[in-house]
Amino acid sequence: MEMTKHTAFWDDLARDLEDPEFLREYVAESMRIATIDAIVNALDAAREAAGLSKAELARAIQSEPATIRRLFSSDRMNPTLGTLAEVAAVLGLRITVEPLGKDERAQVTGPLLEGRVADPKKLAKHLDAMRTRKPKVPA
Repeated sequence: MEMTKHTAFWDDLARDLEDPEFLREYVAESMRIATIDAIVNALDAAREAAGLSKAELARAIQSEPATIRRLFSSDRMNPTLGTLAEVAAVLGLRITVEPLGKDERAQVTGPLLEGRVADPKKLAKHLDAMRTRKPKVPA
């Protein structure tokens, strides 16, 4: 019976993934979760290697200890990039962006890029504005 439930789940998911909108949302959410998990796990490992308690780390970023406890133990975390960058800095690390490998890019980027857009002209103008925007020079 357990095998039947497992197979039914994957069959249902495969059927749902035929819907382009569901597919894009599923891929994007899966990548979000995997990325946050990888970053948080790496930061927690670095914290432990540095011999810092969660409370000490919280003090270093001027945050409540509960914030750091939730960051490293919650199943449903959604930390800000700012918080992750602060924690990383305290641990002597930097958050960076890296390209996906060729195979993963085909699996992830392809489905996201092949989705439909409600207003392609508006999207094209927005992307063009992003490419041609001049960087602000600090005063």
